[in-house]
Amino acid sequence: MNDFPSPSSDDSASIASADQSARRSRRSVDGSHSLSRSHTLSTEPSRHWRDVFWLSVFIVHLIGLGLILAVLGLNRFRKTDRLNIDRFTNSLHKNDEGLTENYWPLYAVAGGVGTFLGWAWLLLLGSRANQMMKVSVHILTTYLAVISVLCFWGEQFFWGVAFAIGAALQFLYVISVMDRLPFSMLVLQKAVKLVWNLPQAMRVAYAFMLVMLLWMALWSFGASGVVASNMADSGRWWLLVVFSVSLFWTGAVLCNTVHVIVSGIVFLVLIHGGPEAASMPPNSLMKSLRYAVTTSFGSICYGSLFTAAIRALRWEIRGFRSKIGNNECLLCCVDFLFHLVETLVRFFNKYAYVQIAVHGKSFNHSARDAWELFQSTGVEALIAYDCSGAVLLMGTILGGLITGTCSGVWTWFRNSDRVIMVGSTAMLMGMILVGVAMVVVESAVTSIYICYAEDPLLIHRWDTELFNQMSETLHQRLQYRSARVREVLTQNRLDGGGHIQESIPV
Repeated sequence: MNDFPSPSSDDSASIASADQSARRSRRSVDGSHSLSRSHTLSTEPSRHWRDVFWLSVFIVHLIGLGLILAVLGLNRFRKTDRLNIDRFTNSLHKNDEGLTENYWPLYAVAGGVGTFLGWAWLLLLGSRANQMMKVSVHILTTYLAVISVLCFWGEQFFWGVAFAIGAALQFLYVISVMDRLPFSMLVLQKAVKLVWNLPQAMRVAYAFMLVMLLWMALWSFGASGVVASNMADSGRWWLLVVFSVSLFWTGAVLCNTVHVIVSGIVFLVLIHGGPEAASMPPNSLMKSLRYAVTTSFGSICYGSLFTAAIRALRWEIRGFRSKIGNNECLLCCVDFLFHLVETLVRFFNKYAYVQIAVHGKSFNHSARDAWELFQSTGVEALIAYDCSGAVLLMGTILGGLITGTCSGVWTWFRNSDRVIMVGSTAMLMGMILVGVAMVVVESAVTSIYICYAEDPLLIHRWDTELFNQMSETLHQRLQYRSARVREVLTQNRLDGGGHIQESIPV
């Protein structure tokens, strides 16, 4: 087993209480049928505007950047320096000039391929999702390695090294979590089954993918103007990096908006026992949509800035930490980073979006409440063991790489000097479009864990197989953590006794 906590004197008490909570959860299936807590959760909460500052920042950023993108694209649309902007770059080293329409079709290919991959993922969700996720896990390392070789062949040494490092990290991560994949695949399979029976969730993903595609049309128009400008490569790269950060934030906001909408619907379905239940509130989709794009939108904008980066860093540290062994010096350094990231996860985690959807809280409040719920029930050990989010991320990255490759190959035949510039930004576009499709399944996964922590009977009523597997895995993880803590405490006690004996003169 992987993923053990850093030893501390109070771990045994927390683990014992969590183990007791897990046993109590399993016993609830035999006799307890009271769902008063679930009914309390499903009541209509009072909604207030949350994180308004970040909502304002996002809207201002979107309007300002949209104007800049439009100006940069128009400046070289069908005519060089149409708006007489090049005079501001006269002091910079000039490069080959071009027109916006020379590069805009290349980004159109990226948008088309990314949209096709996202729609194909949603269409194959019910029949081939398990096979697609396995392919994503095992093919990504090879794909990264092949791209690295092509970059070295094209004398792009920086990008060759970057993709080679990515392939190595991906390979090491998959090796470190190989024993977790069966459980993670089961969770994903059940999540797919859940959302496949909710056609309204699929329609939400299709609609937001179109919204993202419309914004990408403007974004790629401005990016094409930057690539076609007469600035030096360094100036172009700086502008593209800034635009890419903006696109990443915008894409994360739209993905997490879908997350809030779908998780709100899934939570209600699990609470009420099915989408056709008589107690299911009417117009649940429209209510979730209204809350997500109004009162809770500021919280979504805030969380989208940091959550993805913290999650990716946490997965890598956990995978690396489980394979260190007895190297105390290295383990100490990794433990420091691990505790730092765990502190950040307490305030920035994807489970906050379920709390936002259900209760309408602010982002930090939602993240803290979700994490305290998991720690108080012991479910945090199960979440730490599950790597379903990483599997979905691998599929998203693979979709982005395929998109970037398609645009990059066409760019190679038209203008080989711009392959990396166009290919890397096209890859980001593909990742975002595929991510909008992937987030539908991730929403179901987060809702399942929240419901399991709130009341395991909800999961037992919906799917007995998943409930039994989750309960068994949780029990094993808590036993492993307890044994690990006892081992470390015993070792520390023996070391302390040895030091005492050495200090006593004979």
